Amino acid sequence: MSPKFNVSITEFQKINKIENAWGADDYIALLDSMDLGDDELSSMNEADLKEMCKMSLADFEPEEAANYVITYLMQDELTEGKLEQISNEMMDDKLWEQFADLSFHERFFNSYELLRESFNGRFPKPTGVKMAIKISSKNKESFNVFANSLKPAIVRLLAAGVDEHAIFNRLYDEKIASNNFSEAQSILWKIKEMSKSDLEVTYEIISSEFWLGDLENREPYEAQTHADKMEDEE
Repeated sequence: MSPKFNVSITEFQKINKIENAWGADDYIALLDSMDLGDDELSSMNEADLKEMCKMSLADFEPEEAANYVITYLMQDELTEGKLEQISNEMMDDKLWEQFADLSFHERFFNSYELLRESFNGRFPKPTGVKMAIKISSKNKESFNVFANSLKPAIVRLLAAGVDEHAIFNRLYDEKIASNNFSEAQSILWKIKEMSKSDLEVTYEIISSEFWLGDLENREPYEAQTHADKMEDEE
C-alpha cells in the first residue's frame, strides 16, 4: 500500500532566473566561442564578465546570439542544423515549456534569462517557480519512498494536489499511476532538502510555472505516492 502524507505548500515564488545558473567559467566559455577570449578574462570578477558577455551578445543579431548561447549549452546533444533551427524560433516561442524533449527545458530557461537581459527584453520572459513543500506523516518508515525515487515520488504528490485538468494529469496520468515515471527527472529542475525530522521533511523545488503554476495558493492536502521500481524489482 502506498504511504499517505500531509502536504503543505509553505512558499511559492514566481521567478524568471535561477540563482547561480551562470558563473564566471560559463561567461568566459561563451566569450571564447564568440572569438572574444582573452587571457585577462580569468582575472575579471563574475559581474564584469557577465556585463561583457551581455554586451558582446548584443553586438550580434538576436538569432545569432541565441545560437551562441544554446550551442554552448547543448552542442553535445543537438546537431548544428537543429541548433540553428531552434535559434531562429526563440524570439517567438517559449521553448522552456514547448520543446518536445523535457530534459532541455531548464537549459532553455537559463538561455532566455541571459538573452533577454542582453537584448533589453526582446526575448520572451522565462517564467519559473521556486516553492517549498512540507511533507509529513505519522509513520517515519513512509519516507523511505523518497530514498531512491525522489523526483517521481514528489511529482506524484504534487499531481495529487491539482485537479484532473492540470498539466501534470493531462499529460502524464498513466505515468503517474505506473512504476516508471522517468519524465519526472526533467519536470523538476532542482530539488533540495531544507529540513528533516523523523515525521516531516521540507524540500525546495524549482521548475517551470508551466508545471507548478496550478499549485499557487493550494491549501494543505492529503495524498499518497509511490516510488518508481528499480529494474531488479520488476
